[in-house]
Amino acid sequence: MNDHPELAAAADAALAYLRELPARRVAPDADALAAMDAYSPMLPDQGCAPEDAVRELAALAGPATVATAGPRFFGYVTGGAVPATVGANWLAAAWDQAAADYRLSPAAVRLEQVTGAWLLDLLRLPQDCAVNYVTGTTMASFVGLAAARSEICDRQGWDVAALGLAGAPPIRIVAGADAHPTLFKALSMLGLGSRSAILVDVDDQGRMLADALPELGPDTIVCVQAGNVNSGGFDPLEAICAKACAAGAWVHVNGAFGLVAAASPAHATQLAGHDLADSWAVDGHKWLNTPYDCGVAICRHPKALRRAFGYQAAYLEDDLRNPRHQIPELSRRARSFEMWAALRSLGREGVRDIVERNCAQARTMASGLQALGLRILNDVVLNQVIATTGSADRDRAIAADVTASGVAWFSTTNWRRNTAIRFSFSSWATRDEDIDLTLGAIAVALERTAETFA
Repeated sequence: MNDHPELAAAADAALAYLRELPARRVAPDADALAAMDAYSPMLPDQGCAPEDAVRELAALAGPATVATAGPRFFGYVTGGAVPATVGANWLAAAWDQAAADYRLSPAAVRLEQVTGAWLLDLLRLPQDCAVNYVTGTTMASFVGLAAARSEICDRQGWDVAALGLAGAPPIRIVAGADAHPTLFKALSMLGLGSRSAILVDVDDQGRMLADALPELGPDTIVCVQAGNVNSGGFDPLEAICAKACAAGAWVHVNGAFGLVAAASPAHATQLAGHDLADSWAVDGHKWLNTPYDCGVAICRHPKALRRAFGYQAAYLEDDLRNPRHQIPELSRRARSFEMWAALRSLGREGVRDIVERNCAQARTMASGLQALGLRILNDVVLNQVIATTGSADRDRAIAADVTASGVAWFSTTNWRRNTAIRFSFSSWATRDEDIDLTLGAIAVALERTAETFA
């Protein structure tokens, strides 16, 4: 007897989707998009059986999904979801844990501590750092920068959590001219100003020039990148951290995907000095291949986090094991279950294999694009490839043609004030044959656009 036919219906639909994923169109076709866009029913007066709702959802939304979990989605540095994490996600939904308080979920909080220690080991960071799960790198940067704001103000006798920013000591922000836009979004949300940063010159790979840093001091937050979202290049972390540490400045590392390169001895040298920073932001749903959403906020200074986010209510116990003292949310899902499943199923060697395989695939893609006549615009040092035909319009046409074909999905970008094509490799599911299929689709697109752009 099946007591939960809705779960059986979900399993049937999910298994069918996952089985076809390697061969599935990456972008939805025009009919699926039209049907989804046209869907605008009134709220029904009467409900239906749970299993019927699940089946209807699968039939309605499934065809209009983008196969971001598949092997040929090369946009936005989006990872897939390793198989164990999908199962863990189902369990997490069944358990429905509120993961901000130990009393509500001892399992979720303890596994957050365990996986936090695993991540610090994997990422080669000090074991006494605080590790907390949030939605993504935007919020992980928000958490790290909030701790920095709290620490800088506290040093000068100002309780920013209680008194606010009006009248607070000034805080200087330093960032590279190629810093990711989400950094400036986090600064804006913190009241530090999206336009307040002193922007430091970068080289032709978007890497900050350490010699161009302004004078630093204890009032300064230096924001560095481990992995430029276009080129994959790393800021010179060791040189920047040395200068910042000598001046008493706080260093925040945006390492959404690049921080995971620490798992690979072949690529970890690009991160030299990253362990000298004060806070780090990394995504679980990129190179660690957990389901959306998962970000990781890491901080060397737990007391600064508690000053920024700690609070009490009459019905809550003041237990410092509770993540709510170090993050913005009280309502919070149990991301630690999926992270545990990812790291337990992959192990250190599995994470390293994904990183090294994706980086090798990026190099293969770059070579294949060159053979088709495209010019590679970046040093392919990690998992990112930027290429161009030499025509911005043709680059856009090729990306659109391949997307319409359903074979693969990649985006255009703006690189050094020019439009280009960008590929990101961050999925466990990408196979070498997927590179060949994508190059074949690009070759067809080049042929189709040849006459227009002759």
